[in-house]
Amino acid sequence: MFPGDQLNAAVSVRFLARRLPGLHVGGKAALAWRGVRHNVGPRERLLLWGEKVAALPPWFTERFPSRYISRHIFSSSLPSSFGLQPLPEALTGPDVSVPERAILELLAEVGAEQGLEESRNIMEGLRSVRVDVLGTLLKHCPRVKVVRLCLSLADELNLQWAAEVRKLVGSRGRGRWSSKLPDGTSLILKP
Repeated sequence: MFPGDQLNAAVSVRFLARRLPGLHVGGKAALAWRGVRHNVGPRERLLLWGEKVAALPPWFTERFPSRYISRHIFSSSLPSSFGLQPLPEALTGPDVSVPERAILELLAEVGAEQGLEESRNIMEGLRSVRVDVLGTLLKHCPRVKVVRLCLSLADELNLQWAAEVRKLVGSRGRGRWSSKLPDGTSLILKP
């Protein structure tokens, strides 16, 4: 950089992706970048997901409020690039989770860094999803909380794709599930 230059978030993420395997914009940030949002704050945090534990460099975090997550929510049998692609208007930009993957990344954070009510509100904006893509992701998601939360919220919100996805997931989406979340609240998902 030269004095007075401004760094661009997308270009900077693309630069970091050359050094951090699987780095992509994910979760709530990916949904916002793709136009699915609810109550956008003045400076939204950039959520970056990757395959390995790492720390984002200070030059990046000073300029772009961000958090890096290396939690694996999909089985290793799913190609790590499944559901990742640049934005249509920036084909040379960084990988950004498609909405179907991003919503599951968002739901994985419920109780830790993400609130349930905001997740519900964001998910309500997902009126159309590619059922085959979401079904594939859910089949490869060993995290029961994520699968059940996705199906429960879709049913609760009467999203038209809920029944089709439930058929694809089968018995993994049924039954009662409960857990105490890291924030101390209890999450109970009923059949």
